[in-house]
Amino acid sequence: MSFKEIKVEDFNFDGYSLFGKRWPLLGAGTPSKYNAMTISWGQYGSLWGHMGGEKTVVVYVRPTRFTHDIIEESDYFSLSILPEKSRDALMYMGSHSGRDEDKIKKAGLTPCFISNTMYIEEAEVVLICQKLYKDQIKEENFIDKSIIDEQYPRRDFHTVYIAKIEKVLVKE
Repeated sequence: MSFKEIKVEDFNFDGYSLFGKRWPLLGAGTPSKYNAMTISWGQYGSLWGHMGGEKTVVVYVRPTRFTHDIIEESDYFSLSILPEKSRDALMYMGSHSGRDEDKIKKAGLTPCFISNTMYIEEAEVVLICQKLYKDQIKEENFIDKSIIDEQYPRRDFHTVYIAKIEKVLVKE
């Protein structure tokens, strides 16, 4: 199967479903060094543009993740949205490190490369995203301090990336 590109403005998806239920694979890198990881935190919306803003995503990656190093080296990353039948692969991708093994292959998935990043061939939809902004979540900025102990007991605060959706690929 192949993908066709649709206009970014024609892509509409519920942000809660995209991240909270579908768990996209965040991928980055080149054929010589790449990785992907399951994410369930993120936002999809509009920011920093004219006529309603650019379509953007916000993703969160802990600095301890292997994928973090690869995203830092690139201007692009992808979000691969897999079919529901891929839930086991998503679980595997979220619980194993690409530092230790070729977890993409072990999960039964296939890396592909486009626009200076990688994505997963088995996806139903792929978002190719260009980084626009990054920052580190900071302990001192929490208003609700209970989140720190609940989500960051090791104080491994996420890096936040805001990215413009440059391309949307849908499975034909």
